[in-house]
Amino acid sequence: MFFSHLRSTVCSLAFGLLTITGCTTTEVRTTAYTPLTVEDHAIAENRLLDVGIVQFNAGLDREDEPEEDELVFPELRRAESRYIAVTLADALQSSQGWGAVRVIPSERTNIDVTVSGTIVQSDGETLTVEVTVRDSRGQLWFTKEYTELASHYAYDRKHPTEGDAFQGIYNRVSNDMLMYRQGLSDQYIAELRTISEIKFAQSFSPSAFQRYLVQDQNGMYQLTSLPADNDPMLQRVRQIRERDYLFVDTLQGYYGTFVKTMKAPYQEWRAMSFEEVKQMRELKRKARNNTIMGVAAIVGGIAAAGAGGGAASQAGNVAVAGGGYLVKSGFDRRSEAKMHIEALQELGDSMEAEVEPQIVELEDRTVTLSGSVENQYQQWREILREIYQAETGGLQDI
Repeated sequence: MFFSHLRSTVCSLAFGLLTITGCTTTEVRTTAYTPLTVEDHAIAENRLLDVGIVQFNAGLDREDEPEEDELVFPELRRAESRYIAVTLADALQSSQGWGAVRVIPSERTNIDVTVSGTIVQSDGETLTVEVTVRDSRGQLWFTKEYTELASHYAYDRKHPTEGDAFQGIYNRVSNDMLMYRQGLSDQYIAELRTISEIKFAQSFSPSAFQRYLVQDQNGMYQLTSLPADNDPMLQRVRQIRERDYLFVDTLQGYYGTFVKTMKAPYQEWRAMSFEEVKQMRELKRKARNNTIMGVAAIVGGIAAAGAGGGAASQAGNVAVAGGGYLVKSGFDRRSEAKMHIEALQELGDSMEAEVEPQIVELEDRTVTLSGSVENQYQQWREILREIYQAETGGLQDI
């Protein structure tokens, strides 16, 4: 009778704890693919807006500490920051709703529309990014967080799917931007294009172009007047701007090569990470359940051993031993989960060597781009300044 009651009590305790825990780990995860919206008619030249997509923030400076099992590898994230920007640029270009769409190494205020973003989560199973879109006037279009769950078919080698595993995110960002642009008036778009040009001119000669543009108390830029179309200073700036476009267009080839180089190992990492995330979640669930059952058995066993009597004491010792085994099993599973994390860390480190920057070939020279792309672009801007100074005799305010 005693053993029956004890066994019933221990099992009830373990079952109750497992039931409570189970409620907190059950997840319903669904995802719906969003198709890309394509402009249904040709857009007039004067309504085309150029877009600059800044390399995404890798999300390594988040204020909240990542979870112990969150798969955040710095070098991998920095590679992803470029990969995501390039993939988004491809989606925007495919929508046929924009002028030139370029990936840029750092934010610039003289592009018609600038897209910036931060990687919130990326582990092969889930991608979450925060995206901000703003125009050169200073108007915020929107800031949104987008999340997508990868289907297990996305990594099926036998039946590979077309596009990125998280293509739905890029399509949704593109669709939101297209919808916003379609609501802008012709006058607003014309002014926006002019503001972009004047702001570029101001970055090289503030004194010559400051009178054409003012910024109000809300940070919005307003045109006060326009320079003559044949203004010699404006003509020089336009030539410099074309050279800047040439370099940024060259960078597009670099970004494209970069993504092609990293695509194979990156997809392998994503596929492995996808499975690791699922396995770690299952291991944690089993570890937690085993630990709870073990603790319950130990508590019941101690109570039985203290109840007196040879048989009761023996049963209690067995329960304690069995409970100890379950607790150890739980800790062993947690160690196994940690091993998976370490394996992914090694994979992320090995990938770093496969995504190194390369030399950029320009039309008139070969430039060795040292350091990050941001540093490379700064070097190019200094070259532009030298060109501008040479053409103006160094008399202009730069």
